[in-house]
Amino acid sequence: MRPRDDRSTTRREAIAAAFSTAGALALGGRARAVADDDAPKKASYGPFKMGIQSYSLRHYKLSEALDKTRQLGLHYWESFNAHIPVAPEKSESFQYSATLAKKLGVDVIGYGVVGFTKDHAKNEQLFKFAKAFGIRYLSCDPDPDSFDSLDKLVAEYGIPVGIHNHGPGHRYAKIDTIAEAIKGHHEKIGCCIDTGHFLRSREDPVRAAEVFGKRIYGVHLKDVKDAKTFTVLGRGDLRTADLLKVLAGLKYDDCLALEYEENEQDPIPDIRACLEAVQKAARGL
Repeated sequence: MRPRDDRSTTRREAIAAAFSTAGALALGGRARAVADDDAPKKASYGPFKMGIQSYSLRHYKLSEALDKTRQLGLHYWESFNAHIPVAPEKSESFQYSATLAKKLGVDVIGYGVVGFTKDHAKNEQLFKFAKAFGIRYLSCDPDPDSFDSLDKLVAEYGIPVGIHNHGPGHRYAKIDTIAEAIKGHHEKIGCCIDTGHFLRSREDPVRAAEVFGKRIYGVHLKDVKDAKTFTVLGRGDLRTADLLKVLAGLKYDDCLALEYEENEQDPIPDIRACLEAVQKAARGL
């Protein structure tokens, strides 16, 4: 089933959503739900901004996915493009998405996975969108000839990019391959650690965190058993507690994004079980 999104939202619906939000939306800044300290939001998950990769909620349109996130007690997203399409800052699509996220108390601090090529102007459109929306990092699958462009863009916009590993056979499946790819490039080019895909590639996500250190831009937290089967967190081979200890030591401050890919049409019970496993692991920090 193809993911649904809100790109067909009418102008009247967008305006209604905007006016139902308390206060004016500062589109140039981060789309925060409140100005309060983050500590209460992170209390159950140690020092982390616990959130979700919205692909986990791909069965739902944007408004439903954001509401499900709120019901789960989460406040942070790494969004994928079917939920929030890349759009100019002044477009209805942009305003609707940003306003709705603010209204429902979800801070969209990551975005991806996006592709980059040697087309600098096309790459820059993603950075302009991210800057306007308040997105802190982009997870990406960059072509090898895109790095000269990315060196310039991460420096100009101050938005880091994390190369996303995507399982056996992918060009960035291995830890050492990614480390070699970013060697000699801007420090804001690093790795988005997908724990499940590293496990599928028989790589240790804990070692990945140790290798990439301060150049970790995004974490997709999921579990895999025997390098084959995606499963509820805690039922596979991910050493969740060890991973969280490394991330805490690094003072990792971007979205710790749960990504649960199974049971697409009714993922919420399994997602809750995954979150309980994170809470249990975080208690040892």
